[in-house]
Amino acid sequence: MIVFKFGGTSVEDAAAIRRAATIVAGRRSPNAVIVVSAMAGMTNALVEAAADARAGRLTRALEILDRMIGRHRSAADDLAGGHLRQALDARLDEARLEAAETLRSLAEMLEGDPSAGSELPTAARLTDSLLAQGEILSSHLTTCGFSAAGLPTRFLDIRPMMRTNADFGRAAVDLGVAGPRLAAGFRPEPGDDRIVVTQGFIGSTIGGATTTIGRGGSDLTASILGAALDATEVQIWTDVDGIMTTDPRVVPGALHIEVISFAEAAELAYFGAKVLHPSTLAPAMTKNIPVRVLNSRRPDGVGTAIVRSTPGAKGPITAIAFKRGITVLNVTSDRMLMAHGFLARLFEVFSRHETAVDMVTTSEVSVSMTLDDTRHLPVIRNELAPLGDVSVETDQAIVCLVGEGLRSSPGLVPRIFSAVQSLPVSMISHGASAINLSFVTPGSRVEEAVRALHAEFWGAAVPQTAPGQLSSNAKKIR
Repeated sequence: MIVFKFGGTSVEDAAAIRRAATIVAGRRSPNAVIVVSAMAGMTNALVEAAADARAGRLTRALEILDRMIGRHRSAADDLAGGHLRQALDARLDEARLEAAETLRSLAEMLEGDPSAGSELPTAARLTDSLLAQGEILSSHLTTCGFSAAGLPTRFLDIRPMMRTNADFGRAAVDLGVAGPRLAAGFRPEPGDDRIVVTQGFIGSTIGGATTTIGRGGSDLTASILGAALDATEVQIWTDVDGIMTTDPRVVPGALHIEVISFAEAAELAYFGAKVLHPSTLAPAMTKNIPVRVLNSRRPDGVGTAIVRSTPGAKGPITAIAFKRGITVLNVTSDRMLMAHGFLARLFEVFSRHETAVDMVTTSEVSVSMTLDDTRHLPVIRNELAPLGDVSVETDQAIVCLVGEGLRSSPGLVPRIFSAVQSLPVSMISHGASAINLSFVTPGSRVEEAVRALHAEFWGAAVPQTAPGQLSSNAKKIR
């Protein structure tokens, strides 16, 4: 069976849902599972409504909600009639009432005391409940659209099975609990070969409170489901033709990649590539399940297959990713010299404040670290002060070159830094995996760096290829 994930632009209106139904019908597999995101723009609108409610602008928040409900009704008008439409109208009415009540609660409450327990009705918990309505409505609408298109389909609420912790807004999935529950909950009854439509992005705590698992979490949901159900493939349907050699908005001549390894794709996702959620690949990787990224607006394209290992010879670089908005934190101290336990004390501060570090470089008397989560930076900086002099650089960017060929390509490093010799470069790191080389440059210069590197390895004016034309990057890398 195949797990299909359709992103927000792939279910943004009636026409998009009909395209999705055609895609699934043409690739029909027994007991297929459809994971949908909220309609494009829906999550952002609900975030805005929640902020308005918290700021005392309840009337404006309710107006935003009604516009979003109106988008779903408009799509429903175009998708179905009769009993299908009547059932959908009832669900839309229920969702509107529930979401409106949540907005009123947000407007009336004070932030809960975190020390009193994670299951309190805090603003974060209520906001997750509100945001989940985007996925719930989208999945009801998709179920209706697929049924109207003649596909036997059933709706399934994933929340009771997708167990998470209570870190509202960015909850972590408890795979040990969620995996068996998903396998049991999605197991069809004998003779029931209906397509199942469910939600990405959302889950629930042990107490039943709705959680969200972070922006882009629908991809992760699809991967977790694929692993739990032993799927033959996970297909991520979006609005791009697959993974490119870099962001085509920065380099219009970026090339389409047909096949990429799990390790390469995970590195690219972590270091800023927008096609996949950074954690998406891990569950599928454990079961060796291929993940394919495809364009719902160009369904005949081959997309990009992400597999455990790529066949045949490849060039040294597969793709270039970059991540903006990076903060560099430097700690300098003579006490580091020949001292044991210094780094343990330093990183204990980050661990205590649940703040991840992307890159680390060290010298005899200094440590530099990059962060993209700066929520706790002021308190972290204060707690690091006793260890040494602390400085912060903002508005930085990480550039990451990824490729299996980095393992065995002599002379590659001079080529890389010759290409960016006119740019400020710091914190050079060749990862322990040996398939990525990263460095930091000012955010204002990152596009210049990416264009120079792409020109070095793929040429300065390579025309963009149509999907399926580039079977091996080795043919294009000089």
